[in-house]
Amino acid sequence: MNKRIYLDYAATTPVDKRVLDAMQPYFYENFGNTMSLHEEGRKAKATLDSCRSNIAEFLGAKSEELVFTSGATESDNLALKGVAFANQNNGKHIITTKIEHAAILKTCEWLEKHGFEVSYLSVDQFGLIDLEELKNTIRKDTILVSIIYANNEIGTIQNMKEIGEICKNKEVYLHTDATQIFGKLPIDVNKLNIDLMTINAHKFYGPKGVGALYIRKGVSIEPVLHGGGHESGLRSTTVNVSGIVGFSEAVNIAKNEMKEDEIKQTKLRNYLIEEVLKISNSRLNGHPTRRLPNNANFSFSFIEGESLVLLLDDRGISCSTGSACSSPNLEPSHVLLSLGLKHDQAHGSLRVSIGKDTTKAEIDYFLNVLPDVVERLRKLSPLR
Repeated sequence: MNKRIYLDYAATTPVDKRVLDAMQPYFYENFGNTMSLHEEGRKAKATLDSCRSNIAEFLGAKSEELVFTSGATESDNLALKGVAFANQNNGKHIITTKIEHAAILKTCEWLEKHGFEVSYLSVDQFGLIDLEELKNTIRKDTILVSIIYANNEIGTIQNMKEIGEICKNKEVYLHTDATQIFGKLPIDVNKLNIDLMTINAHKFYGPKGVGALYIRKGVSIEPVLHGGGHESGLRSTTVNVSGIVGFSEAVNIAKNEMKEDEIKQTKLRNYLIEEVLKISNSRLNGHPTRRLPNNANFSFSFIEGESLVLLLDDRGISCSTGSACSSPNLEPSHVLLSLGLKHDQAHGSLRVSIGKDTTKAEIDYFLNVLPDVVERLRKLSPLR
């Protein structure tokens, strides 16, 4: 094709032009600091309040339950560290899974160094946790359960409603990193009994560098950043008004177009999966149906994913081997290993994630190129 084909929307998305248009005035014309008392500050504060209400409503939350952050990593840190230190007199036990994003796993490792105990739930071959194992792992000193809603690598969507009911009945806080699913599928934090939820903008056509943490009213949490008392004292730093405006506009667009996008992307994803699996010694990673509408993750025997990504890139196609946050790491994916894949199978993985602008012609070009690239690498492989 005469243009590059981007199939890595799980890593990041382009900013929608409507989002950019909404943000533009807040870089120069309406540039006030939300903490200032003068007119420019009051206008900025009014804009911030309006955006907060809009995004919170999209979650089924109250405006005052949403704290803006710099993105999902900060939100995850605030959720885990904040709850851990605010509730350590009630216990120091935390539960998470083996397939979390690094922002959760690294934070849990840090908490373990500071006296907390973390239990890591296993997953089945499709990436789903065992609900009975969750029930049995919750103890009297458990203060928080953190389970990723939809996995960033394999796209598997957890049974969050059942997980929420378990945590509510056990009277333990539930946090979920909903970064990949937010803006793609409907979420209601009250129906799901979620106490804390991580979201951000750049995974659904908003700007980078802005996210939020939903914190249910009454949840005990300590701030991680200290300073001027912004965001009700939970996140001190000058508020990124332009970014939050973009975040809110991306939500507006999702409200109107999310269902249509889901139908289109699911159809294209299913076609993609069906055709790729015609390649010999290939497999789909993650759940066959309980997965994000735009995600497909494959393993190809006898090759390395990094080489596959580079050769596809040379042919004008952008994909990834897993999480963009750890793509320079040549270690096999911890997510794929948790599914039971062997090291060589996990090494030969490819994540293909489509977006609202992806066309069937682009997928057809990818499908035309992929078998040749796979066969070329297999001929060179010492693993075969």
